[in-house]
Amino acid sequence: MSKPNLRDPSEDLPVASDARQRRLPIAEPRPADVEMARVLRTAPSRMALDSSGIGIAHWKHEPLHDVVEPMSHHVIMAYNGSIQRMERRSGRSVAIGTFRPGVVIVIPEGSTSRWDIPKPVDVVQLYLPHTTLERVADEAGTATSIELLERTAHPDPITSRLLLSAADVLEGNGALDKLFRHQLTDLLATRILAAHTGSPTAFQPTMGGLPPKVLLRAIERLRSDSDADVSLAALASDACLSRFHFCRAFKESTGLSPHAWLRQHRLEQAMKMLRDTDASVVSVAAALGYASQTAFAAAFRKLTGETPSDWRRRMR
Repeated sequence: MSKPNLRDPSEDLPVASDARQRRLPIAEPRPADVEMARVLRTAPSRMALDSSGIGIAHWKHEPLHDVVEPMSHHVIMAYNGSIQRMERRSGRSVAIGTFRPGVVIVIPEGSTSRWDIPKPVDVVQLYLPHTTLERVADEAGTATSIELLERTAHPDPITSRLLLSAADVLEGNGALDKLFRHQLTDLLATRILAAHTGSPTAFQPTMGGLPPKVLLRAIERLRSDSDADVSLAALASDACLSRFHFCRAFKESTGLSPHAWLRQHRLEQAMKMLRDTDASVVSVAAALGYASQTAFAAAFRKLTGETPSDWRRRMR
């Protein structure tokens, strides 16, 4: 296999590009999704943007030889393509790395860099406002200053797996998918604070679960048919806890995260509908908020080891 033709690190960048790579207020930083669409010259395969400014996007794009300009989000990427060498320039600093599954890329808010990637790329990106990192750090009770490190093809299989797992629910608008994305974003922010800042954050374990009345209210919300009632923000607010501490306390009480509890509850509802009614599998999936019959069947099989149709036939 021939080696990719990378630029010689000794070559100077054009003056205009070098100026862009210093953290100067040359122009108002763009939202990450806007800048990525500009530089990648395509649209994402799938994307979910939250009203808070948080976004997750799955991109498949052609080789890249361009400057990524300052963005108003931190961008964290999980690589999912074929192994390839690449080069990233930030000012006079040059990083040459190897893209492979299990590595992550971190572009801190407001920074800029020149990228030379010789082959097509498959990547899932998280767009994280700095205010979200500050909120998670505050909720966790840490006093560490938050300064993300620039990472280029940095080995981090934990963050990579977490982010890649979001790709399957990017098109879902149901409560289950939204709750999963909210939990995942907070979990990723926690992981990034712990592994990708200048002063890695140590999180102390939270002891104790939710008081019985608070747990009952949370479960009632999760059983509700209203999507607004089962948002992570609503659940935490009703418990008078931060999102960070609510998720930990809920899991301490139930053994499951809020998302996992809701998924199990809805699959139990699905079993009842499949056993006791003649509703089609498509109708059951739609009634329980799954984005598609395929997504429902995959979740059902993961829990039971059978497809919904096979399970129905066996139970009847």
